[in-house]
Amino acid sequence: MRVKRQADSVPGEQVLLEMMAALTCSLDLKEVFSESHRVLSRVLAADFGGLCVSRPGEPGQYDWPMIHDMPQIFFDRYPEISDDCFVSSAVIQQPNTVLRDTEMLSRQQMRNSAMYAHCREMNMPVERVLSVLLDMGLGWHSGFTLYRESRKAFSSQQRAFLQRLTPILARTVRNCLMLGDLARQGDLLEQLFRHTGLESMVLSPPNTELMRTPRSTALLHRWFPDAPCGRFGLPQVLLEALEGLSRSGERMRSGQDVLTFRRPGRSLKVTFLRLPGQLGRTPWALLFQEVSHEAQVPTEWRKRLTPRELDVAERVLNGWDNQTIADDMGNSLNTMKTHLKRVFVKLAVPSRAKLILLAQERNAEPEGAS
Repeated sequence: MRVKRQADSVPGEQVLLEMMAALTCSLDLKEVFSESHRVLSRVLAADFGGLCVSRPGEPGQYDWPMIHDMPQIFFDRYPEISDDCFVSSAVIQQPNTVLRDTEMLSRQQMRNSAMYAHCREMNMPVERVLSVLLDMGLGWHSGFTLYRESRKAFSSQQRAFLQRLTPILARTVRNCLMLGDLARQGDLLEQLFRHTGLESMVLSPPNTELMRTPRSTALLHRWFPDAPCGRFGLPQVLLEALEGLSRSGERMRSGQDVLTFRRPGRSLKVTFLRLPGQLGRTPWALLFQEVSHEAQVPTEWRKRLTPRELDVAERVLNGWDNQTIADDMGNSLNTMKTHLKRVFVKLAVPSRAKLILLAQERNAEPEGAS
């Protein structure tokens, strides 16, 4: 039985708080999506909803772990029409931007599309769509889509509400992907402690440390040998970031919860994750990831790109997100995106995922191969 939905209106602050609670209720992505969809389907008057997640290391391949009120056969047969999916082809061009169906294609084009016909065959008539591609960094992205059976369009206010939630949705999916498997295996702190290849600390500000992995202290000393330290033995730059995020809670903007520090050939990414609270506490996990930058732009591509475009391409191939690239190059985000678009045009690739895949293929070819 579907939840009775409220009439189209501007969602208020109470609804926003309800969504915040849903998005932080768990680290299990299916549980989070189920609870979030329950709220969004009511306030945005949606009949169906789906969330797909890209597979790390497999650009263009997706898992559909969460669906609501949608026939499973739709996803079983999706590969057959994926090339004609007007939703994915539109949102992939504008990551983190919510689009309505009328911003993807005309009504006539929609009715003539393979996806429209497929949905009707599956007894899931889709007349209206609201969708966003969540670029989460770390080599992942996710598609979140709501559908309506009625011909009444999603309003600009409803689009704006989902846009307001987009940074939080992206961060929530990322957090669940990073820690969800560990949480399902048992006690999260114990699993974090045993996780190989990942150093971490779990803190409950202002004064309580819950755990730290054995090598995290040495890692901090190696990266911040001369930096002044504060509580928990954290370098002041990390402590100030943690305190700022703790104060701002879920209203923090996208990009503020990841700090990147660089040295020649290596970088350290520090990710701040807000964990589900217990007994009134709000614990935070600090995840430390050292990265060796080994990905190279194929030789044939270097001849086509300007030095600035080459700098952008190298950073994309090494998994840097747009904001990190812009900060590192001293550009605005819009300037960086302009460079990236020129890279796509010159190399005839549609997206960063395809760029990474083709670079891997080119670099794997024997020298002299065309």
